[in-house]
Amino acid sequence: MSFPSVKEQLDLIVANTVEVISEEELEKKLTRSYETQKPLKIKLGADPSRPDLHLGHSVVLRKLREFQDLGHEAILIIGDFTAMIGDPSGKSKTRPQLSAEDARKNGETYFEQASTILDREKTTICYNSDWLGKMTFDDVIRLSSHYTVARMLERDDFEKRYKMREPISIHEFLYPLAQGMDSVHLRNDIELGGTDQKFNLLVGRDLQREYDIHPQVCITMPLLVGTFGEEKMSKSLGNAICFNDSAEDIYGRILSIPDTLIETYFKLLVPSPKQSLELFREIVGQNPREAKRSLAKEIVAVYHSAEVALQAEEHFDRVFVHKKAPADIKTFEFDPESLPLADLLVQLGATASKTEARRLISQNAVQIDGERVSDIAFVVPLDTEPKTIKAGKRKFYNVVRKH
Repeated sequence: MSFPSVKEQLDLIVANTVEVISEEELEKKLTRSYETQKPLKIKLGADPSRPDLHLGHSVVLRKLREFQDLGHEAILIIGDFTAMIGDPSGKSKTRPQLSAEDARKNGETYFEQASTILDREKTTICYNSDWLGKMTFDDVIRLSSHYTVARMLERDDFEKRYKMREPISIHEFLYPLAQGMDSVHLRNDIELGGTDQKFNLLVGRDLQREYDIHPQVCITMPLLVGTFGEEKMSKSLGNAICFNDSAEDIYGRILSIPDTLIETYFKLLVPSPKQSLELFREIVGQNPREAKRSLAKEIVAVYHSAEVALQAEEHFDRVFVHKKAPADIKTFEFDPESLPLADLLVQLGATASKTEARRLISQNAVQIDGERVSDIAFVVPLDTEPKTIKAGKRKFYNVVRKH
């Protein structure tokens, strides 16, 4: 394919980034690529410590997709070997290590979900255990000789932990070196990552230079703030929207974000938006709620479809605006004539445990046919006429006794 002009590529690549190290080198690489009509190799490392992706991951995946659309080669590295070390980035304590089996399994799931954004046919997927697992102890010693402890302690999280006398395991020093060896092995031109990965990206750049490889350009992307509007998006903090969430959940959670995040989410999460940023800013200023509705439909369409996005909007209006039950509630049949409400919530999958169910009930977050129930010992009588159970804000179930 014929590449767009270097200026067109630069404008697209630099947009929404936090830092490019360095922009001058990036322009040189793009110029050489344009003149030779040879695509650049763009590397993105994926940490398979968790099996599910959220919208925070999509920010850097979206940038990788932009490189694909420009005609460059996208390389997704599943860090199944480095996951067994545990990335210490941003951590105040040693991170748990994964088994090789869990890391590989999570990696496969990662690629399936990432393909929602990436062009699957144009993405090269690699597992770094394929080369790191073959290194001998002699190789590791030689690799370690290329970096000093002083330079490792320049890393922000290591420096803080050292000053606070928090333990730092030796194997954690090996993580950035192992990630850097990915860049040495692949001889990639550019590496992408979040701002929390800057140190690791720079180690890869340094190691390429040590191994007489032209150093990679490092591009960092912003860390997406979670739905509460404070800390970065994370499943463990409960502020994440995941790729695999239902359309209704994605739509509803986008509408729950603070108004201050609307523009950021629009810039980072919406591919090829129908509205310009300037027009969208006007809408936000005039009617933030309408802006969120538009944003929510755009994002749902990415992970489902435009048609499903409209259905999610209709569902939201029916349930939360008009206070009606959803049009399509799944019906569950039970043998007993009655069941304790806490047991019923667990069996329906509304909660993971009875403890969680009782907490939900005591918080007045459970309704039966529109009536709130706060008695944790309440027993639900079952008959042939369905009863509608509402758990929390978005979970609805019909329950009946088997005929």
